[in-house]
Amino acid sequence: MTHQSRILTNNLYAEDYNLWIEQTASLLKNKQFSELELENLIEEIESMGRSEKNALKSNLRVVIMRLLKYKFQPQNRSNSWLYTIYEHRQRLQETFLDSPSLKGYYLEVLDTCYQHARKEASIETGLPLSIFPQDNPFSSDEILDADFFPV
Repeated sequence: MTHQSRILTNNLYAEDYNLWIEQTASLLKNKQFSELELENLIEEIESMGRSEKNALKSNLRVVIMRLLKYKFQPQNRSNSWLYTIYEHRQRLQETFLDSPSLKGYYLEVLDTCYQHARKEASIETGLPLSIFPQDNPFSSDEILDADFFPV
């Protein structure tokens, strides 16, 4: 890649991201690897991985928080809660179908996500944090099981 085309590509990345993506995809399809602007391409690929992991953690926290609310506020159970649990479980399952390697990451972040979900459940319900167990009462399989709801 010439110095001038590298400057143009860097400018394009900053000025018209979508066009940069289209041109980068075209260069890859045409095996014009020497024309690729690698620094931004690498950054984008790494960012995609972070996005998938962040989405997994977000969906996991929502499921856990709703399961905690379901368990500790039985008088407030609603179809909306059931739907939210179902929806975010489905998102997690779809993530694992698309990227099976993220199942290991799920297990890796489960305890941290539980602690965040515990705090979020306390804030959302107005119940003291101490009401919710310090240790996760749900197994990794229960969290994903469409038929599991705590009693």
